[in-house]
Amino acid sequence: MGKVTPPPAGGESIEPVDLKAALEERYLAYALSTIMHRALPDVRDGLKPVHRRIMHAMRLLRLQPNQGFAKCARIVGEVMGKFHPHGDQSIYDALVRLAQDFSVRYPLVDGQGNFGNIDGDNAAAMRYTEARMTEVATALLEGITEDAVDFRLTYNEEDEEPVVLPGAFPNLLANGSSGIAVGMATSIPPHNAFELCNAAVKLIDNPETPIEELMSQAEGDGLVRGPDFPTGGIVVDTPQAMLESYRTGRGGFRLRATWTQEDQGRGTWVVVVTEIPYGVQKARLIEKIAELLIARKLPLLEDIRDESAEDVRVVLVPRSRTVDPGILMESLFKLTELEVRVPLNMNVLSRGRVPNVLSLKSVLQEWLEHRKDVLIRRSRHRLAEIERRLEILGGYLIAYLNIDEVIRIIREEDDPKAKLMSAFELTDNQAEAILNMRLRNLRKLEEFEIRKEFDALTKEKQKLETLLGSDAKQWKTIRGEIEETAKTFGPETLLGRRRTDFAQAPEHDLTDIHHAMIEKEPITVVISEKGWLRALKGHISDFASLTFKEGDSLKLAFPAQTTDKILVFTTGGKFYTIGADRLPGGRGHGEPIRIMVDMENDQAIVTAFVHRPGQKLLLVSREGYGFTVPESETVANTRKGRQVMNVKAPNEAVRCLPMDGDHVAIVGENRKMLVFAAAEVPEMGRGKGVRLQRFRDGGVVDAKAFMMETGLSWKDSADRMHVRTRAELTDWMGPRGSAGRMVPKGFPRSGKFG
Repeated sequence: MGKVTPPPAGGESIEPVDLKAALEERYLAYALSTIMHRALPDVRDGLKPVHRRIMHAMRLLRLQPNQGFAKCARIVGEVMGKFHPHGDQSIYDALVRLAQDFSVRYPLVDGQGNFGNIDGDNAAAMRYTEARMTEVATALLEGITEDAVDFRLTYNEEDEEPVVLPGAFPNLLANGSSGIAVGMATSIPPHNAFELCNAAVKLIDNPETPIEELMSQAEGDGLVRGPDFPTGGIVVDTPQAMLESYRTGRGGFRLRATWTQEDQGRGTWVVVVTEIPYGVQKARLIEKIAELLIARKLPLLEDIRDESAEDVRVVLVPRSRTVDPGILMESLFKLTELEVRVPLNMNVLSRGRVPNVLSLKSVLQEWLEHRKDVLIRRSRHRLAEIERRLEILGGYLIAYLNIDEVIRIIREEDDPKAKLMSAFELTDNQAEAILNMRLRNLRKLEEFEIRKEFDALTKEKQKLETLLGSDAKQWKTIRGEIEETAKTFGPETLLGRRRTDFAQAPEHDLTDIHHAMIEKEPITVVISEKGWLRALKGHISDFASLTFKEGDSLKLAFPAQTTDKILVFTTGGKFYTIGADRLPGGRGHGEPIRIMVDMENDQAIVTAFVHRPGQKLLLVSREGYGFTVPESETVANTRKGRQVMNVKAPNEAVRCLPMDGDHVAIVGENRKMLVFAAAEVPEMGRGKGVRLQRFRDGGVVDAKAFMMETGLSWKDSADRMHVRTRAELTDWMGPRGSAGRMVPKGFPRSGKFG
């Protein structure tokens, strides 16, 4: 860049700037501002700047729990005008959330008026609502006037605001937090403050305590059991998974609604949901379930009613009394917000400066360090106050002992202050205090009171000096303070009792749950030669009326239910699984299979059928190789399908049939047939298979599994049934892999068993 010459007088000053450097610098400044001053909470008091400023402003407005309420508009105005130069609505939204007992585990604001509800309705405008602090908020602010924390200048440098609050309990974990910064986010669910205080005490006793010992092994031992949401619910994660989440600071929790089965008499019943997951809007939840009902996605559910008043009561009516309530609820948990995943990402401002993902133990340790810092600062502040008071009391005592001389000096001297200081060796403060003393304080009893106060303050001074000089005494004091705070949040108190329970998710058959989410209806699956699929309503036996695209025709059709899984086997040896409920309707020609699954273009459908767990399949390739496979191992959970039979071009898979016999008959293009025992065919999960029949040229046309007792049957071209018994099949029986003999008389020209 060349030299920039200044513009002539009166001209505009244009300065060339490198765009990349300017963007990097300014975006970094924005990112840091968002991370530090907006989105991430401080590990020490668990608050973001806007919440901290609201608390500070309410303290200055003297909105104590035992005082009157003030209009929220006044509080918001104070916060915006003095401390937080942002929109009034964002400040009011933050204030409202701090007052909602369904959003915050331990509300910091006591609201009067409409502050919204669990249905998702908004709070009234700030000119209509009033607020003051709660007892919990005063605990966070305790000691702020005693130099417990640093203050900094506000944005306009006219006032001061606290950098952090003293925080008498671990608010970060107790009330949780969430926020999205630039390149990072935080999500911390609420916890039980009583449990957190107990865990902190355990850490004071032994700073090396492993995280396993900070967490509860059993109910009732008072340590951290997991999240404690204000709306209750049940966490259905394993203790091991939760432990890992708290160890790394990253993870999540599966939270379910609390429900009970309520008997209605005469064998009928309903399910009543009494607690819904944290952060879920009740009205939206019911709306979503109603939409699923209309869309017939919940075949086990008849109706849903909201009978909530102050408490939550959502009534679910089953389709019939024979419905399993557990299966009904599992289907709802899978499809609706009756079960949610609450993320855990403890990304916070460590020591108030550095964004970092902390473990449960690290968060408690940093909070304890902050409490120690607060204790030392408060003790030093009190010590300085005591020393100032002792100095003045010492001056008073000297004045009492020499009261007549003091009065004379004050009456007669031109500069009594200087004379007092020289006559009795007083300090400036002592002389000033004597001169400002009222005459009524000269009575006899006053000297006794001063000596008493002097002795009491001297004792307190010694205690504080001992405390400041001993690390062990400091931790003992902090321990006592935490235990005292824990009593406020004890399990026997309405505020402190645990609301969220823990349980293992009940085990149910996945197939039953799958069926519970689909309306069971009879259908006929139709597949064309070119691979177009559709499902006709009902079970149809006459296929003559079916229409297909030009040049296409019927390949196969079979009855099924909408709850079934359809297995499709291709010439490439792959199985694809398609839910019968996902098949396009019977109007039109359906859809090509390649839209539903990732099937290669050079492959074609060999067969398709309804999945029947427990059955075995016989797979055969054109070159005469084959094996059996359990049908359950062919089910694919993805669009890519599952490769079961390994074939390389020009070889391909040609047959897939149920292995429901003790013998196998196989026919080749050379019209030779071989019969051998089914036991000779190995069972495999995947592979090429073994030789079933040997050919000089050509390959397999058809195969069939049959029971030797009932004989081998086939249909000829005239639709006549032929059956061959064991005695009649002797010539064709041989070991697997033989060439076989020419087919019996009457065998179809097509070479297929029909």
